[in-house]
Amino acid sequence: MTPKHEKQEFVTVLVRDPRIQKEDSWHSYIDYEIFIHTNSICFTRKTSCVRRRYREFLWLRQRLQSNAVLIQLPELPSRTPFFNMNNPNHVDHRRQGLQEFLEKILQDALLLSDSRLHLFLQTQLSPEDMEACVSGQTKYSVADAIHSFASLNRRFPIEDEERKKGKNDADSDSESSSSGLGPSDDSISCGCKASPASEES
Repeated sequence: MTPKHEKQEFVTVLVRDPRIQKEDSWHSYIDYEIFIHTNSICFTRKTSCVRRRYREFLWLRQRLQSNAVLIQLPELPSRTPFFNMNNPNHVDHRRQGLQEFLEKILQDALLLSDSRLHLFLQTQLSPEDMEACVSGQTKYSVADAIHSFASLNRRFPIEDEERKKGKNDADSDSESSSSGLGPSDDSISCGCKASPASEES
């Protein structure tokens, strides 16, 4: 392939759309939409959207740090007892901090090789299920999990355009019907603007 056909790789990540979710009659939390658009070969899906809460970001940072001890990971926005989920300034400050964290993480090639990061960004699996998948304790692979989650949500228009152009047939995002990963409580719709809303577990 000649240099003029080579494209510069990019990864765009947006943390947006904070929503208050009811955990039970006494407890609530905020989750955030994580939108990824990329042409990087590191990613199984070129466009994806999931919802994650703050404590899942804490789990991700801890796992990434334990697997890359020589790397100084960026900090997450601090957990404070004065955080008020009904205060838009508090919520937006945390959202900005979470986005900055992911932007820095996604610039590191070593961290990009961690399967937990990809499951975090491109599936709705719980931390426990991500650990089980990465350690080979599930019937499905990391790629199967990502494809299966994507098949539960509507395609993004950008992906449809790329598929119509027939670019990189070997790289295409074909659905896996034999993954063994069916819908579960963890495989919920992320509520993205490009996908239909569904119930939150």
